[in-house]
Amino acid sequence: EMTVLFSDIRGFTNISETLSANELKDLLNRYFTPMTEIIFDQSGTIDKYVGDMIMAFWGAPLDDPQQKEHAVMAAILMQRRLKLLREEFAKEGYPQVHAGVGLNTGMMNVGDMGSSYRRAYTVLGDSVNLGSRLESITKFYGATCLVSETTKQGLEDKFLFRETDYIIVKGKKEPIRVYEPLETRDAATDDMMRAVDDYHIARAAYLARKWGEAQSLFSNL
Repeated sequence: EMTVLFSDIRGFTNISETLSANELKDLLNRYFTPMTEIIFDQSGTIDKYVGDMIMAFWGAPLDDPQQKEHAVMAAILMQRRLKLLREEFAKEGYPQVHAGVGLNTGMMNVGDMGSSYRRAYTVLGDSVNLGSRLESITKFYGATCLVSETTKQGLEDKFLFRETDYIIVKGKKEPIRVYEPLETRDAATDDMMRAVDDYHIARAAYLARKWGEAQSLFSNL
């Protein structure tokens, strides 16, 4: 059992069209370095960089009993650092950089994989694919990070989560609950916690098909 993280820069194609090759390389290097540092500090392993994508995992090569907590903490710290990066980039005329993060925990195959010419230490499996799918739908939900129920389980006392939806993602047959980790419990403000409580009340009304009540509650939010 391992936890996988996928992170992509939103609108990267549009960003790349506005920069020269050297500017784009500079922007990516300055983005990847602090993001990687955060993942390493949280005991993660970088799998690969593909264009603007970061893929990382927890639970191998060394076992990590706190892999889920480390992964969610990494996602929150990445967003905090990205906010500071946007301020730095704005001063230099670079475009705004936003990124989505997807996390999933489950059974995965890990090891050296590839061809007889080149191999890489990586993870494979359905649980890995789900992590990628969750990252791909962050923009649709206006979320910076989405995690599966298996990743969220047991972390409720450490992080503030918002239940985002109950969906069937591409390539899956069974529906899953998807959550957005908003902040650590220690750092979450009273207003933020009240807003999340009110959101869940409004969502419950929506799921009960109490349309007028749900619309009123969501409008107040």
